Amino acid sequence: MLPQVTSSSRSKPLSRWNSGESELLARWNSGDSMEFSDGAGRYAAEVVLEFLEEQEDPSINSCGHVEEEEEGEEDENPCDVEETKKFWETQHQLLQATLYRTSSLETKIRQAVKEVIKENKDVEAYCTCRKPVAGRCRECLQRKVLVRLQNEGYNCNICKSKWKSCQDIPPGEHTYLEVVDRLSSKKGEVRVVIELNLRGEFEMARANGEYNQLTSRLPELFVGKAERLKAVIKIMCAAAKMCMKEKKMHLAPWRKHKYMQSKWLGMCEKTPIPAPLPGGFSDHRQQARPKASMLTYDLLEGLPVMHCTAVKVL
Repeated sequence: MLPQVTSSSRSKPLSRWNSGESELLARWNSGDSMEFSDGAGRYAAEVVLEFLEEQEDPSINSCGHVEEEEEGEEDENPCDVEETKKFWETQHQLLQATLYRTSSLETKIRQAVKEVIKENKDVEAYCTCRKPVAGRCRECLQRKVLVRLQNEGYNCNICKSKWKSCQDIPPGEHTYLEVVDRLSSKKGEVRVVIELNLRGEFEMARANGEYNQLTSRLPELFVGKAERLKAVIKIMCAAAKMCMKEKKMHLAPWRKHKYMQSKWLGMCEKTPIPAPLPGGFSDHRQQARPKASMLTYDLLEGLPVMHCTAVKVL
């Protein structure tokens, strides 16, 4: 088994690997398209994901965010060069292993979402909510994805997480999509999270090169089980903490593990399921009404009753 990560060692580099685990993780360095004939790839992904998951589901306190053990004070000692190098190598390997394995349910949902995004590249041209995501309208795009997945039979909802200020965590809120499947698993319901801009949620303006490289490996569109997202959050937050440590800067409270978990894993409110829209029409187009100025209002009101008397020309 891989070494356990406790709250006291959460900020330290993962440097002690058994030879078996080190060799197994090293096989991920060849790229995303690699294949394993001996089944080691699937085993590696399962081991890494199990290693990153917590033994119990995180509890949610009265503030609405995920409870976890308090992090210790920042280590003032300078980072060891070899340990730092090993840390970043490990984070890349863990992230790739976590994102590599995907279920058939995740694959089908991801393909459907990609089709919606492709069909609505110019959605901002007629959108008025002005909440962009990668050049598109986030709110309208979420709604279109919601309608498509519901029409395909998925139990999909738009979720809004909201948490209060508590201890060192500021208040905040976040919206994302969620699919709950109760048929494809014997373990009960499966929760699949859909985030339209996962990479942007972890980008930092003052990050170092190592962190930027790790962030670039994140997909813009994330479709995955809640357990997989929880593992990604843990990897990226540990990397953000190390990044700020190397730059001798304090980690912003909205970059901490507890805050990031609250976005997708805390309490949330689900929006009512809207009625499906006719094909090819959007909410804004359906609600559009003819516009008229005050100068033409009387004329438009009188048009239905206006009539002309026919005159015969000799």
